[in-house]
Amino acid sequence: MDLGVPQQRTPQPCDAAAGRVPLAVAVVDTEGLVSHWSSGARRLFGVAREDAVGCPAGELLPVSGVPAGGEGAYAAQGPALDSSLSGDFAYPASGRARLDGPARGRIDVLWWAYPLAGPGPARLLVLAADHEYLRGAEDGEDLPARTVAPGFARHTDFPGHLELSARLPEILPNMSVQEATGIVAQVLELGYPVLEFSHHDRIPVTPDWGVPRRAGALPLPEAEDPAGESAVPRAAPRPELDLEYAAVRERLEFLNEVSGRIGTSLDLERTIREVTSAAVPRFADFAGTHLRAAVLAGEGFPDGPPDVTTIWHRVWVEHNDEPGRWDDTVPVGEAIAFPEHTPFFQCMVTGEPVVVPRVSEELSNRISGEFEKRDLRPLITNRSLLIVPLKARDVVLGFMVLMRRPGRELFDDMDRTTGAELAARAGLVLDNARMYTYQENVAETLQDSMLPNVEPRMAGCDIATRYLPGTRLGRIGGDWFDSVKLPGSRTALVVGDVMGHGLNSAAMMGQLRTAVLTMATMELPPAQLLRNLDDLAQRLGEQYLATCLYAVYDPIAGELQIANAGHIPPVLVRAEDGRAELLDLPTGAPIGVGGVAFETAEVRVRPGDRLVLCTDGLVEVRGQDIGAGLAALCASAAHPAASMDDACDTIIRALNPRGGRKDDVALLMARLNGIADEDVAEWQLALDPREVSRARRLVRGKLLDWELPDAVEAAELMVSELVTNAFKHGRTHHIGLRLVRAGALLCEVSDDEPAPASLLGVTDSDEFGRGLMVVSGLAREWGTSGTARGKTVWFELALSRSRANGPFS
Repeated sequence: MDLGVPQQRTPQPCDAAAGRVPLAVAVVDTEGLVSHWSSGARRLFGVAREDAVGCPAGELLPVSGVPAGGEGAYAAQGPALDSSLSGDFAYPASGRARLDGPARGRIDVLWWAYPLAGPGPARLLVLAADHEYLRGAEDGEDLPARTVAPGFARHTDFPGHLELSARLPEILPNMSVQEATGIVAQVLELGYPVLEFSHHDRIPVTPDWGVPRRAGALPLPEAEDPAGESAVPRAAPRPELDLEYAAVRERLEFLNEVSGRIGTSLDLERTIREVTSAAVPRFADFAGTHLRAAVLAGEGFPDGPPDVTTIWHRVWVEHNDEPGRWDDTVPVGEAIAFPEHTPFFQCMVTGEPVVVPRVSEELSNRISGEFEKRDLRPLITNRSLLIVPLKARDVVLGFMVLMRRPGRELFDDMDRTTGAELAARAGLVLDNARMYTYQENVAETLQDSMLPNVEPRMAGCDIATRYLPGTRLGRIGGDWFDSVKLPGSRTALVVGDVMGHGLNSAAMMGQLRTAVLTMATMELPPAQLLRNLDDLAQRLGEQYLATCLYAVYDPIAGELQIANAGHIPPVLVRAEDGRAELLDLPTGAPIGVGGVAFETAEVRVRPGDRLVLCTDGLVEVRGQDIGAGLAALCASAAHPAASMDDACDTIIRALNPRGGRKDDVALLMARLNGIADEDVAEWQLALDPREVSRARRLVRGKLLDWELPDAVEAAELMVSELVTNAFKHGRTHHIGLRLVRAGALLCEVSDDEPAPASLLGVTDSDEFGRGLMVVSGLAREWGTSGTARGKTVWFELALSRSRANGPFS
C-alpha cells in the first residue's frame, strides 16, 4: 500500500483519471506513538522513518482538521484526526487538513483512519494522500463528486465507476479475490506485515465526510469493465517494492498454511510434531521444540515463571540437514536446564522472541561453553538464530529454536514478527492439547481410583476383569465391578451401572460401590443386600438410579446365589460341553426406583464353569436389538481360550472391534474352580473344656495329613484360643470347627452366640481377653461374621506354593 514516488515529482492530472494515488501509511499504537512509518509518509510529511517511529503521532500527522477559514467544498467538513488518535471514534473516519510541506509549501492532505483490532499493540491505521493528485486535469478544480454508497465517494467521470463504486476495497490493495481473501483473513492478527505493502494502488478517491462506518466484511473482487479489462489499471511498481510485496505475501501464505496444519487433533504428541514440522523447510532449516515438564506430563498449569532450575524437555526436532547430524548433540527426549547467560534463557524468562542474525564464533564459543559435555559450535556457528516463546495466558509453556544455514537470508525484524505469530498460534494449540490431556488424566485418575484392584485368585475361583472408558468427552462413567472375600471361602461378585455419564455418575458409583462392600461383609443374602442398596439410593436423592447384579459363590457347596436389580443377565459357560447360556433370573427394578421386591436365585455349578458379568455398554448398539448383542456375548464367551485374560480379550474384540463404543464397559469373568472334598475337614465339638485339647489334636493330625507341618504350631495355638472363647460364650452343646486347604489355610470356629468377637484393650495384669490378640498377631488375616445361627470367627495362614495342594497350587 506504500507508494514510492519521487519526492519532487509534479502531480500529474492523469494520475487521478487512472486511479493511481501515492499513499502515506502510518500505524499508531495504544500509547499514541507511531510504530510504522512508510516511505510514502516520509515523502509526504518530510520525516524519516527512524525519526518518526516512537514519536507521538499528534506531532507528525495533521490532527487539526481543516484550518479556520478553509475554502472549497471541504470547508467545515470531516472530523479532526485527533478524534481517531484519542480513541473517540471506534469506526473508520476520514478528513482533510493543510500543512506546510518541506519542499512544496502548503499541502492539502486527505486522510483516512481505520481502527485495528486483534493482538499486538497496533490500534490505528492512518492513510494520507496529497489532494493535488485528485484534482481535475482540465481546470485544476475539484471534480464533482457524489456519494454512491455508505463508506466512500467516487468521481462521476471516473472510468468504470458503476462497477467500481460497489466493489472498491476500503483499505487493502484491489487485487484478485483469492489474494485479497487470504490477506483479509490475516489483517486483524498481523497488522505489521500487511502494512509493509509498498506500490501504487487505488483508494477511495474522495473521503466520505461524517458518515460513520462500522467494521465488517470488506468486498474485495477486482473491478472489471464490460470488455474484461481492469477498470483501474495497476501502475508498474518499482522492482524493490515488488520484492517487499512478495516477501509479505510469502509470510502471510506461510502462516495461513501453518494454521491449517497445526492443531488438527487434541493429542499432545501429535500437536508437538505438527508445530515443529511446520517451520521446516519453508521458514527455517532447523526447528527444535522444548516444553516444561508439567506441560509434557499433562499436568496443571505450570507454577511461576521459569528460572535456571526449570527443567525443559526437548520433545521434537525437525531439520533438513543430513540424517543423524543433530541426534547426538540435541537428542529428542532430553531433559535439560538452560544456563542463564544464553539466548534460550533470555527468551524463556522474558517471554519475548530473541533474534541473533548471525551466530559469530565468539558467541558460539560462549553459548557452547555454558553446556557441559557437548560441543554446539559446529552446529550453530554462522547460522542465523531465532528463538520464540510458546505462551498461553501470558505463561511460557516452552520455546522453539529456529535456525537457518549460512547462505540463506538472515532472520530480521519481519521474521521475528512472523516467528512470534507462528509461536502464538502454536502456543494456543499446545495449550488446548495440554488442557485436554490434563482433563483426560484427571478423569482417568478419578475413574481408576474408584475401580477395585481385584485379586486374580480367590478361594475356589479365578477372576479376570476389564474396564473400557467410553469415547464420550471426559471418559468418565458409572460402570463398576468388584469382588469381595467372604467367610467360608465364599466370594461375592458384583457388577453395576449408574445411569448417566460424567463426574456425577462416577461419584454416585463410588457411593454405591462402598455401600455394597460394607453390606457384603455383613453376609446379607443377595436379595436383602439389593433391598438395602435401593433404600440407600432413595435416601441419597431421586437422581440415584443404577442397575446391579450381585452373586455369592460358595466353592465348597458348588452353588451360586444371585439377585438382579434391572441388570442384563449373566452368562454361564458350562465346562462339561462348552455351552454358554443366559441365566434366567428374576429381573427386578433398577436401584433407586423403590417399592419393588428382589429375589435370590440359586444356581448349581460345577468346577471349571465360567460366569461372565458385564454392563450394557458391551452389548448395546444404537439401532440394534439388545438380543443380538447378548447372543454375540454368549458366542464369544463360549470360545476356547488359553487363559482368563485371553477369554476377556476375545469378548472385547468380538463385541467392540473398533473401540468406538460411546458407553463405558465393565466386564468380570470368574472361573468357578470349586474346592474338593479332600481339601475340607469339619468337626463338631461339645461344649466341654476338654474339647480344646481334642481340637488341637484334630488340627495337628489333618495338617500333617496335608503335609503342612510348618503351619501346625501356629494353627494349634490359634484354634485353642478360638475354641476356648466359643466354650465360654456358647449357649448350646456344639461348637463348629472347619479347616479348608486352598491357596491359604482357612480355619473357622462357629458358635451360637450372635455377638461378634472383638479385640479388647488389655494390660499386663489382665488374665483374660488375650485370645484374639494372639490370633491377630499370628494370622495373615482374621475376622468375624454373623450367621443365622450365631457367629463365626475365622483366620487364615499363608502357605508356600510347594505345600498347597489346593486349586491355587
